[in-house]
Amino acid sequence: MGSRGRTGLFVSLGLALATVGFAAAMPDSVLNAEFARQRWLAGAQTHTLVVGSQRWTYVEAGQGPLIVLLHGFTGSKENWLLLMRRLSKTHRVIAPDLPGWGESSRDAGADYGPSAQVERIAAFLRALGEKPALLVGHSMGGQFTGLLAARHPELVGPIVLMSSAGVRFKENGFGRAVLDGKNPFEVRTRAELHRYLRIVFNDPPFVPWPADEAIVRKRRADVAFEQGVLDHIGRGPEAFSLQSELGAIRSPVLLLWCRDDRVIDFSSAAIFSAGLHDSRTVLLDGCGHMPMMAKPDAVASALEAFARAPASALAAPLASAQASLPRRFYLTHPELK
Repeated sequence: MGSRGRTGLFVSLGLALATVGFAAAMPDSVLNAEFARQRWLAGAQTHTLVVGSQRWTYVEAGQGPLIVLLHGFTGSKENWLLLMRRLSKTHRVIAPDLPGWGESSRDAGADYGPSAQVERIAAFLRALGEKPALLVGHSMGGQFTGLLAARHPELVGPIVLMSSAGVRFKENGFGRAVLDGKNPFEVRTRAELHRYLRIVFNDPPFVPWPADEAIVRKRRADVAFEQGVLDHIGRGPEAFSLQSELGAIRSPVLLLWCRDDRVIDFSSAAIFSAGLHDSRTVLLDGCGHMPMMAKPDAVASALEAFARAPASALAAPLASAQASLPRRFYLTHPELK
């Protein structure tokens, strides 16, 4: 090898080592770069909005009728970016970090249980100045969405409860652990992160080093906060308050679950349906507890169909919505059974 070739090899090797060194020293930068890439693909921008003493950070994309997306326990606004790529073609889509989570503000000693969060979300929606055409809540976010619809019906139209918490469901390992005072989502190590991913995904995504290390660092710092929130949403006096308030929800409701959800069993959908005035159910396969990430196209099709025809007990709109869904969907409606 000539001197020029050796020089090129050494330069390439030096750049590679510098890149690895940078990644090892600043894993958060690698993770943030991936989130930036996903925002770019979704055409999304990050914004902040101060409502009272609360600073909200959210991503926004698209134009048209407003859809607001609320993430679940240990989740973030980034959970919705794959879905936003589809929905933003026809809608204005906003996905915030809920108070206490992600880049939104967290106040030491504050209450981040259901009732307190519902009031914060109500204030956020008022500040947006536009009633959502669709309000979507996943898991913990679904619990908050249902309570919001029951307590502040003037702020919402049709709602979507996706893999939603808030009712008692068929006993599983996750539920038993929560009621025993544990946090099955707790992450302190890379091994625990990958265990967590196996719980929430049917087919866990590959999270390479050092991005996984960045996630672990944040989750490790949030262990006490997560436990405190879970005390409220999963096993405290308010854990199942939504179940007793279902009858107060007058909005049309789409219940969307994955059959293989190992966190909140899909038997919850039937419990929700029995207590609601107007609901329909979509069940998917192969997406675990994270349908919007594992099956974004299928979820988008369901949401778009529901947004077009949310009205109660109308056979023609329901048939139209059903026809627009892929065959792998299972659509039911209590009034048509």
